[in-house]
Amino acid sequence: MDSEVARERALDAAEGLFYARGVRAVGMDEVRGASGVSLKRLYQLFPAKEQLVVACLDRRDLRWRGRLAEYVGRHEEPGARVLAVFDWLGVWFAEPGFRGCAWINAYGELGPASPAVAERVRAHKAAFRAFLDTLAAGAGLPAALGGQLFLLAEGAMVTAGVTGEAEPARQAREAARVLLGAAGVSRPAPRR
Repeated sequence: MDSEVARERALDAAEGLFYARGVRAVGMDEVRGASGVSLKRLYQLFPAKEQLVVACLDRRDLRWRGRLAEYVGRHEEPGARVLAVFDWLGVWFAEPGFRGCAWINAYGELGPASPAVAERVRAHKAAFRAFLDTLAAGAGLPAALGGQLFLLAEGAMVTAGVTGEAEPARQAREAARVLLGAAGVSRPAPRR
């Protein structure tokens, strides 16, 4: 097995295990067993578990933000694009095996002890915030609204992760709709 195939198998296995059970609960030997990559090769690819965690977060970030942008991009009206973020969160929260935000989970487990993980979490959250700021600007909204939308989305993520329910996305969407209306965006219809 060449290095790229081994790397992808290791990342697939580690990401699934870390997300389902937590980073600290999963050892490198378990990643080896789930991936079929020898322990020697695994440590050649990722000399430390922290490097494997960072690589998983980086790869997941690209997929997560890509899926979000693709979903939001289906909407033409700027206000609808903002609200589509919360619709997408609801779809994500309802996925089988949803266990909250991988970056919040990783930060909760490792952030204070791992500057590399903390940096990746901050970078992901900053990119998400910038995406919301861009959507808000595109809808002609005050600059401060991007931060408010960010807090609504992040609160929904944490709440959905804790409760295991998709309802926080709908509640955050309704709050975002009220914010848009208060900012002068024509009142988008409530989602049915």
